[in-house]
Amino acid sequence: MSGAPESFNASVYLVDRQVEAGHGNRIAVAGPAGTLTYAELAARAGEFASGLGAAGVRPEDRVFLVMSDRPETLVTILAVMRMGAVAVPVSTMYNGAELDILLRDARARVVVATPEFETAVREALARAPEAETLIIVGDPPPKVEDGTGVRVLPPETEALIVADGLLTKAEDDTALRALASEAEDGPDVRAWADVLAEGRLTGPAEPYETWADSPALWLYTSGTTGTPKAAMHRHHGIKSVCETYGGQVLGITADDRCFSVARLFFAYGMGNSMFFPLAAGATTILDPARATPAGVAARLAEDRPTLFFAGPTFFAALLAADAPAEAFASVRLAVSAGEALPAEIHRRFTARYGVDIIDGLGSTEALHIFISNRPGEVRPGTSGTVVPGYEARLLDEEGSPVKDDEPGNLYVRGDSIATGYWCRTAVTRQVFQGEWLRTGDTYTRSGDGFYTCLGRSNDMIKAGGIWVSPMEVEARLLQHESVAECAVVAYTDENGLEKPVACVVPAAGRQVDAGELIAFCRAELAPFKRPREVLVLDELPRTATGKIQRVVIRQMAAELLGK
Repeated sequence: MSGAPESFNASVYLVDRQVEAGHGNRIAVAGPAGTLTYAELAARAGEFASGLGAAGVRPEDRVFLVMSDRPETLVTILAVMRMGAVAVPVSTMYNGAELDILLRDARARVVVATPEFETAVREALARAPEAETLIIVGDPPPKVEDGTGVRVLPPETEALIVADGLLTKAEDDTALRALASEAEDGPDVRAWADVLAEGRLTGPAEPYETWADSPALWLYTSGTTGTPKAAMHRHHGIKSVCETYGGQVLGITADDRCFSVARLFFAYGMGNSMFFPLAAGATTILDPARATPAGVAARLAEDRPTLFFAGPTFFAALLAADAPAEAFASVRLAVSAGEALPAEIHRRFTARYGVDIIDGLGSTEALHIFISNRPGEVRPGTSGTVVPGYEARLLDEEGSPVKDDEPGNLYVRGDSIATGYWCRTAVTRQVFQGEWLRTGDTYTRSGDGFYTCLGRSNDMIKAGGIWVSPMEVEARLLQHESVAECAVVAYTDENGLEKPVACVVPAAGRQVDAGELIAFCRAELAPFKRPREVLVLDELPRTATGKIQRVVIRQMAAELLGK
């Protein structure tokens, strides 16, 4: 008979461990939305966990997050994991209809949002019967120096008034409570600061005795059917990525300062802005503003990070905007992931800014990067070599290993791999094969172990580092009266980056207006999903059995667009 499961809590590992080691006064979080030391971050996480418990959250409940990158987001994720519940951060790029699908799938009873996404969240909540409570982050209070940093919630803004049996803050959240009273039949609407304050009154929650294999985090991805799927991650998986990629590839230390263009709701961004810096006692720089080349350059110049994370699309945007080279003066290493980094972008960036980029391959299912170039050992145009702690193999369609330099389907295994997809048994069995994860990518491996991406094993499109389901875009296009048939495929632009292009067959007696169709898609889909071009075809090429030949359509699109 085996012994009791190993106790482990990722929140304690990331934050409390730093305080216990005597590093509580180090700055954990910096940026325009506020600064917190490790001691403050640990205290806030405990207090917010207590407040969530008072709001009815229990171990292994899902807590749905639609939040920009700010200190409150880190506090919320840490608090949820601390109390043994499951954090479900989702893309802030989704509209209300898209959030509704995910919220009903997650069956979360509590939703936490930052105010810029309140309209979309309320639209989703109107159709999600399980959701009972909406917690909204208010505007950041004035910064107050306390000798160890800038408090996000200064003492003078935390005074409580007890009235009619309710805990409320004087004046700060009047507008939020007015909104709540207007929607008596909807979810209970509470201010984030009120939940924190209630937890402070009752005392910080002790860490729940989670196990290494307890669920900590769900991250949504999309499969070939376009149906959202939640990859379920364990507490131990977070420690694993910190010790493998964070420690052995980045070599991150307490002296580092991390800034990521990829947001916290991405697996990539969560590692960059949360797991790696906190596990090392370093500083993460959070900025809730939408990332633009000018804005990011200004943030780099002001906060002087040593590690910079982005995707190929943003590296190309920095070059196109001619961002000043001096903005990168403090950066010791740049990291790219999300899609393959074209060698030309690597060459131009390193020549312009004097900073090397290490490109790597990761996935939502693996939690972070498992194949990567190394500092000082970069081979542009490749994804690098296998990260220590992982194993990879390339197999043909019959499941046999391929030889060096021959294409094969990529499989990977390691301790950070998700346990599967929530309530998706069939696709879980296809993707998670024993200890191995089938990534859906086609790769070659050189004799010295460098992996080169040839493309996806399916027809998904990765636009700006984010998966796009062609079927979802096609479904929207077919709602337009001018479209009889359509196929959405990827084309490669002048920077070597993938963009969606729609190939449509006009309905009888109709003419297709490309601009109108793109606007039609934009109205109901997240911006990154919209087609960048619309091509009109007489018919869609099909196989003898009537299936659309997407490979042929991709070739046609490339020829018509002159690529």
